[in-house]
Amino acid sequence: MEVITNESLAGTATARRTPNLARTLGLWSIVGLGLGYMTPTVIFDTFGNVAVETNNVVPAAYAVALIVMGFTAISYGKMVGAIPSAGSAYTYVRESMHPSLGFLVGWTSLIDYLLLPLVNALILRSYMEAFFPDVPGWIWVVVFTAGVTGIIYVTMRGTSNVNMILLVFSIIVMTVFVVMVAVQLLQGAGAGTIASVRPFIHPEVSFGAVLAGATVVCFSFIGFDAVTMYAEEAKTPKIMPRAILLTVLIGGAIFLVAAYFTQLRFPSYEAFPEEAISDSTLPEIGSQVGGLWLQAVLTAAGFAATLASWLASHASVARMLLVMGRNGVLPKRFFGYVSPRTHTPVFTVILTGIVCLAAIAFTLDQIVDYINYGALIAFTFVNISVIAYFAVRRGRRKTPKDVFTYIVMPAIGMLLTGLLWVNLDDHALIVGLIWTGLGLLYLVFLTRGFRRPIVSFDENQPVTGFNKIVEPGPRSQI
Repeated sequence: MEVITNESLAGTATARRTPNLARTLGLWSIVGLGLGYMTPTVIFDTFGNVAVETNNVVPAAYAVALIVMGFTAISYGKMVGAIPSAGSAYTYVRESMHPSLGFLVGWTSLIDYLLLPLVNALILRSYMEAFFPDVPGWIWVVVFTAGVTGIIYVTMRGTSNVNMILLVFSIIVMTVFVVMVAVQLLQGAGAGTIASVRPFIHPEVSFGAVLAGATVVCFSFIGFDAVTMYAEEAKTPKIMPRAILLTVLIGGAIFLVAAYFTQLRFPSYEAFPEEAISDSTLPEIGSQVGGLWLQAVLTAAGFAATLASWLASHASVARMLLVMGRNGVLPKRFFGYVSPRTHTPVFTVILTGIVCLAAIAFTLDQIVDYINYGALIAFTFVNISVIAYFAVRRGRRKTPKDVFTYIVMPAIGMLLTGLLWVNLDDHALIVGLIWTGLGLLYLVFLTRGFRRPIVSFDENQPVTGFNKIVEPGPRSQI
């Protein structure tokens, strides 16, 4: 007869408290999740703002951003292949360089996690204001924030199937839009042609303006790095590098095609009202191309995609804050609390909802720059991590192939990301540096002046449920 000891019971309880994630996601499920997070329809929301920045060459800005993101995606793929149990810039920097530097990168990246739900709130507010101009915008912010926060308060579960349905619907609507624009162009509308280099280059545009636009639209690519969090749920970790690269390439192709035809249809940003440029030009684009019905359908597609992205980003930042609380990086009593009734981190969910209420006072173009600061920090350090982890720590620098793969390629990605840094908005840079400075002060406090190790957090720790501890006895339940 097997003897059950206290040690075996403790081991069983620990195993039940920290279950392994089920490996159920295939390549295209993960790519679909990444594309859904990226929100393809966002190209229409920011089109007017980017057209102003670039002097009407929005596709050129997306092309530059795609090249930069492509190199960075390759670096993400290398790191997630080497460290498949976690998928964040924080983890990569921690493992390849130093835990304290990893904390600072994670802290700085947190700014884009916190503000992404706010961006979605701003976009939905602009949609509703376009249809109901007499209703104050703050009402929509409060209503949608309460709804999203309430849903995640009750449950943080979601499925890739629901995400895929929303994604497919959005892409179908975007395809219909492109076909309609192509027909109108052939009939003489806009540029009057479907073949032109003017959306990419013309005498009045400068490369500096394109880089400025690329800095804005790199926000559109945020999400490709988020698929690294599914490394432990992929059917095999080997598919993760491909999933990351495919997410960037497919997402970039969607952005490029949509931007190209939209730019031909609207050769100048002067076609849009000023208030639409500062908030969202999607409703205005739909209205001018297809009247009220296309405005409604395009807005519905954008609404579905934005709502799905809001749910995902809201849940993600609440999840990350929870893990930081559980590991003592943030006050555990508040941030580390999980409700035994709803099985959700209710305090961090509500806190994220409070941040979303700031959409009452801000516009989309203001918040995008702040998000890009956190994203560019993460992208830069992931490229550096490849060099530090492979070339330095593992000595993969002795052959020309290794030098090219683990030094030259990530260095190019780092330099290209640096080009976007140069064009970051001054206000975003100031606010971002202040946020990083606060993180540095907090790090000094946590480490007692760097005299003790920094505690670690992993945003991929499975924390979406509430696991009851198994107690000895015949009535033990899970």
